[in-house]
Amino acid sequence: MKRKTKLDPWGTVNIKDYSKLFDEFGISPFEDILPDVPNPHKYMRRHIIFGHRDYHHILDAMKSGAPFAVMSGFMPSGRVHLGHKMVMDEIIWHQQMGAQTFFAVADMEAHSVRKISWKDCAEIGKDYVLSLIALGFQPDGRIYFQSKCPVVRDLAFELGVEANLSELSAIYGFSGETHISHILSTLVQSADILHPQLTEFSGPKPVVIPVGADQDPHIRITRDIANRMRMFKVEARKGHISIRAKTANKAAMHEIAGRVDGKVKVYAEHVDVYENGDIDKIASIVREVEIEYGGYGFYPPTSTYHRFMSGLTGGKMSSTIPDSIVALTESPKTAAAKVKKAKTGGKVTLTEQRRSGGEPQNCTVYELLLFHLLEDDEHIAEVYNECREGRRTCGKCKALAAELMAKFLKEHQDGRESARERLGEFGLKI
Repeated sequence: MKRKTKLDPWGTVNIKDYSKLFDEFGISPFEDILPDVPNPHKYMRRHIIFGHRDYHHILDAMKSGAPFAVMSGFMPSGRVHLGHKMVMDEIIWHQQMGAQTFFAVADMEAHSVRKISWKDCAEIGKDYVLSLIALGFQPDGRIYFQSKCPVVRDLAFELGVEANLSELSAIYGFSGETHISHILSTLVQSADILHPQLTEFSGPKPVVIPVGADQDPHIRITRDIANRMRMFKVEARKGHISIRAKTANKAAMHEIAGRVDGKVKVYAEHVDVYENGDIDKIASIVREVEIEYGGYGFYPPTSTYHRFMSGLTGGKMSSTIPDSIVALTESPKTAAAKVKKAKTGGKVTLTEQRRSGGEPQNCTVYELLLFHLLEDDEHIAEVYNECREGRRTCGKCKALAAELMAKFLKEHQDGRESARERLGEFGLKI
């Protein structure tokens, strides 16, 4: 099936109807599992996180106390801004919920895709790290630069055995003009996503990757590669559970047969288990044996997807349009002035606004309040309803958002200065 929507991790993506992604890309609606999320983040409650892949694995781990992880990061290609803050907030929330936590500065990607010098990658990457720490990231999490992480680079090489140029070209749109380092950077991204499951990080576990929808190509290819890296596939068949070997390993197959309960038959390339319907337990045993025999036992990565913020000038938020973004490093006074000039969903005249109401769903100022500035759900609902009913003016919202933005940036930048002194706690020398 040819998809109508193009998701490009390095280009401009304008998604007007997020529900189309459910059918076109197999992303599931997050609202279906929202009632099962303990202490959900405001992005979840407010439907800013709209979709997921297999997030129930993360919920199961949260509730049972089993290990799970969160991993994400950024390509250091411009000023750290509110769009980056969204992913940082999601990483920190999962860390607070008990996740083993990994944050990558994708300097190899920035160098290969954007031609950014290694020196600038280091400086820009440090800016991202300072904001992450200032927002609440704790030292038990792992922060690393791709270029300084041999375990990720080595894993990328191994993953390359299970990837080919034709499928990478189909997913990313690579052509004969695409240079090899750019192609290689996609495998490094997959290694970023999968390396939290290596034995040196406590082995296989569900790992969630919080991203914007434009990053879904990285998730899809990594899920495919993770499955190909497995030695065995466990499937429920009619009347039995089949454990099929990618490459026959008689010793490993007999080891599995000896550990599972039920009636077992061992064949040349598969093991069938009868009178035992516990597929999760069998899958766990298979994963243990696989690791003992030199395999990886990867879980396919889980992911969540959040809506994009609009730029303050309307349209997409972009670092190339300075007035469209609020950088976390710019002066509170400048940011407040931008907010006061931002595009709103109000009517042309106050009389018309009073009569027919505004359109908060099309208002960048309301988005600032919804995404970042108002923590209280009742307060944000009050703002929304007053706007729709014509009882609230754009000037009132702009004044509130500008005041809260200036306050947030002042506190955040103070936190960044404190974070600068704490880099050693995170094992960083940058």
